[in-house]
Amino acid sequence: MLTFFKRLLIGLLLILILIAGLLFSARYYDGPLEIIAGGPFKTGDLSPAPDDWSYLVDRDTIEFQTLDPARSRTVWLAVHDSRLFIVSGYMTTGYGAIWKQWPYYLLDDDRIILRIDGQLHEQRLQRITSGPDIEPVLSEFSRKYGDGLGMGATEVTEGHTWMFEVVDR
Repeated sequence: MLTFFKRLLIGLLLILILIAGLLFSARYYDGPLEIIAGGPFKTGDLSPAPDDWSYLVDRDTIEFQTLDPARSRTVWLAVHDSRLFIVSGYMTTGYGAIWKQWPYYLLDDDRIILRIDGQLHEQRLQRITSGPDIEPVLSEFSRKYGDGLGMGATEVTEGHTWMFEVVDR
């Protein structure tokens, strides 16, 4: 019986070491690995951002990179009035504080790089805390992703969810 628990403990330890290795090595990878944050973009062609983001209306995810620290991630998106928006939920929860660190990086430097279809667009993320765009953007997120995302504007105005518009530098 003791050897069974010893083997189980060794197996769990090996799994934890493998997961830690994956998370550490992902920081040096060219972009995110699905939900795992990655390193800075190494590939892609620098291009001017489009004036109209409508071609992304039915796109599920895009990649973006913060500059300080230079890390990339995959995020959901919404397009409203030809403008591009990114939302980060769970900002006031315990697991959100662990999982959602990228919005805090933007407090010091809001510059980002978007990578869409191999094109790099140097942009900024401007936080939105009030205004007429909140409801339609949240409605678009709910339409695309569902599953409880039918939240109201108070989620954004009270800071539980952070909303950003992608704007030119």
